[in-house]
Amino acid sequence: MEEKSEMINIELLDRGKVEVPLGTKVVDLILGFYTEHQILIVAALVRNEMKDLNYLLQEGDTVEMVDLSDEDGVRIYRRSAFFILQKACDELFPGRILMARHSLSDGLFCEFSNQEITPREVKQLEERMREIVKRRLPIERLVVYMKEALEIFSAANQDDLVTLLQQRNKNIIHVTRLEGFYEYFYGLLLTNTEQLIKFNLVYYPPGLILQTPMTKSPAAVMPFVEQKRLASIYSEEKAWAEMLNAPHVPAVNKIIADGGFKDLIRINEALHEKKIADIADQICQNKDIRVILIAGPSSSGKTTFAQRLYIQLKVNGKNPMAISLDNYFVDRCDTPIDEFGEYDFESIDALKLDLFNEHLQQLINGDEVEMPLFNFVKGTCEDQGEMIRLGSDQLLILEGIHCLNDELTSSVYSKQKFKIYISALTQLNIDYSNNISTTDSRLVRRIIRDNRTRGSNALDTIKRWSSVRRGEEKNIFPFQENADAMFNSSLVYELFILKPYIESLLNQVRTDNREYAEAMRLQKFLSYFTPVMLEERDIPYNSIIREFIGNSCFE
Repeated sequence: MEEKSEMINIELLDRGKVEVPLGTKVVDLILGFYTEHQILIVAALVRNEMKDLNYLLQEGDTVEMVDLSDEDGVRIYRRSAFFILQKACDELFPGRILMARHSLSDGLFCEFSNQEITPREVKQLEERMREIVKRRLPIERLVVYMKEALEIFSAANQDDLVTLLQQRNKNIIHVTRLEGFYEYFYGLLLTNTEQLIKFNLVYYPPGLILQTPMTKSPAAVMPFVEQKRLASIYSEEKAWAEMLNAPHVPAVNKIIADGGFKDLIRINEALHEKKIADIADQICQNKDIRVILIAGPSSSGKTTFAQRLYIQLKVNGKNPMAISLDNYFVDRCDTPIDEFGEYDFESIDALKLDLFNEHLQQLINGDEVEMPLFNFVKGTCEDQGEMIRLGSDQLLILEGIHCLNDELTSSVYSKQKFKIYISALTQLNIDYSNNISTTDSRLVRRIIRDNRTRGSNALDTIKRWSSVRRGEEKNIFPFQENADAMFNSSLVYELFILKPYIESLLNQVRTDNREYAEAMRLQKFLSYFTPVMLEERDIPYNSIIREFIGNSCFE
């Protein structure tokens, strides 16, 4: 007579309480309960902690499946694809070091250290990756002692990683192994190569772009769309990082230990000022330009950038004037409704476009206009507006999420407009296999600023972040290549300064909140940075970073 298996009780958040055999893994739940699920499941939130598919379930676990419609799922899938790309590189080109650089064109830009890749090599790598996927190899997450980890990665000439692990000084290290090939990642991966169903490699000199599914297209890889302007800004930032001797976190940690951090701040800030001055010069050299339009995603530092650009324009003898798009909101009752039944204040249709364009044209022509004044408490404009006029040699500065969309300024000739895209496009890596997401840098900034200026806690900001990201994907990113100039507001030193500000805020997110997993992910990410507490005067009062930590001279 067969002995009955011991059973445990768990709760699937979308299916309720179920009974499963002791020893059940997350992957077994997919086979038992999710065979009809249309999107690839790559991990699970168990008791609000991210677990891979090999996690052994325990009595009382609450489980929420994570698929490619979730940002966490996309990160896990792309990280796994990069690991398999590294494995292919090791098999085909032993001795070469492949580096994960930054996101670009809905993919991950990668390049070899000190060697440009060829189209033929990209094709070879993709073919070998597909062979590895077909082998159905287990991707193993192992626990090793520090000494063994250092021996493994020293033998692989990963000096950056060796230094990072030594600086972190943990006795136990999690490493990932694929058929004898080892790597270190600070996040989870898939558990078998056969799960990597869809990916493409695109030759993009001097490297390649690894394309994987995105949340907006979880079932397929998006068609490749080149982003030349964005790529040029990343190249500029790479050159800055190399000039500062700060390509990755271990290098900056060493600068801090050697006492050179204040010089790093001064040089990085000087590079920002030079770039802003260059943009101002570019504007002033073109006499046709009358309207400057500034747009960028949340927490890019748009407000500080606009103020510093204003000063540089004044240096050039210009007298710019700024007006707020907020004054052109439609009445609250006429605001469009989004798919969730909420007011969509970020929709371009939430603005009185006809009136705005009429006023723009009148201002450019030198006429006086009555600009409306929107009352956010009443949800309507005041009965009386403000009379304004633009001088014949004055420039108008506009800042807002739609400023790169020509629909916003349809009445203005293209030659009269100068569009600027701003974002925090960091080139700093944790190490050469773990890049730092632009989105993560901006989220850290926003959590700190929201707490300081609005009294919001980290939980509130993390909850809202997915909505903010949807708005960016819809209203900002599709238009970023329309910019005449791009400004990278990232500072190589900033996360080392921001770490002490955010750690206590992240610690307040409780384990019973779904957002706990995101708070813990950010804490793990920041654990590699040496925290720095400086005197107030050591960070310039006009710095972009002051917009988030406070005491900006523009406040």
